[in-house]
Amino acid sequence: MTDAPVVAIPTDPAVAKLEQATALCLSGGGYRAMMFHVGVLWRLYETNMLRDVARISSVSGGSITAALLGLKWNSLSFQPASLQADFVPEIVAPLRAFARRTIDWKAVVLGLLFPWRASYHIASAYDTRLYKGATLQSLPDRPRFVINATNMQSGVLWRFMKPYMRDYRVGAVSNPTIRLADAVAASSGFPPVLSPFEIRLKQSDFVPETGMDLQRPPFTTNVILCDGGVYDNLGLETAWKRYQTILVSDAGAKVAATPKPWSDWISQAHRVLNLIDNQVGSLRTRQVIDSFVQATRTGAYWGIRTDIRNYRLPDALDCPLDRTQELAAIPTRLKRLDDATQERLINWGYAVCDAALRAHVDPNLQPAPKFPYPERGV
Repeated sequence: MTDAPVVAIPTDPAVAKLEQATALCLSGGGYRAMMFHVGVLWRLYETNMLRDVARISSVSGGSITAALLGLKWNSLSFQPASLQADFVPEIVAPLRAFARRTIDWKAVVLGLLFPWRASYHIASAYDTRLYKGATLQSLPDRPRFVINATNMQSGVLWRFMKPYMRDYRVGAVSNPTIRLADAVAASSGFPPVLSPFEIRLKQSDFVPETGMDLQRPPFTTNVILCDGGVYDNLGLETAWKRYQTILVSDAGAKVAATPKPWSDWISQAHRVLNLIDNQVGSLRTRQVIDSFVQATRTGAYWGIRTDIRNYRLPDALDCPLDRTQELAAIPTRLKRLDDATQERLINWGYAVCDAALRAHVDPNLQPAPKFPYPERGV
């Protein structure tokens, strides 16, 4: 029995009975992740797997994509033949238009001068360009969309959903009307300059006795959040504890090697924190994959750094490792991506998802005949 990549918390049942359904996890990684996951959703749509997913759990850049998918869910036919008629105009086109704009430089300046204003600038950009005033109540009842942030006060996960938002230590708020843009801004507020994101609430907003030990002010009145990837960059926790089949799409970064790390206190501290985060993420990933190997769970993991040859499929789409590693090295920012890079990222997410599904989930799936943007490749 493998160690689980997600640990139990005091409010979890002693024996968890997993639902025989599928959850999809979309990692963080800025615009790089946002576009990579578009390709993943494209392939899942074509295979009819997307319509049957019971839960979509996301963090950071993955939350930008997931939130738009949730908002447009009821506008989609989920007929592969209609992909160009609904999925592309409703999901792909708006996200591609958004990725043509840099939104983090102003937020960085604001974050340096006025820390509380940076995240609100990001939220405003999300709302204006993508979500148009929609709230968590605009999400569908099924599948359940979970947008994850990290509570800087309690040190645990804060989850945004249509029926409630909650932190198991602080408690739950039923039927929240928080803007979708605010939830995504909290989820993608990478510290220190794009966070924190503060939500002001009243003690009476919380359902009584739903928090373990922190259901009191200021934890319930000024909720201070940052990037969900600080706690769990794969968005695993809310999916792993409930579902038997887990699909993990990982567009996260790895810490690059450096021959001469800086020795000044600030730079050294920054690198040490990145190394700690990298190690935790790598351990979680290895445990996920080991769970699949040991058959304690079903599903698949694919990552932006994956070598597609590892799936041993003779008919996988052509994705040279040197080209995909270029895409994996794109900085984790909300910085403009040119059309060529967008299309390469979409193609790569599409291709590696196809390979992982056919190798580990359904070997009877027909191989993808071509990239979404065949003239571009990866």
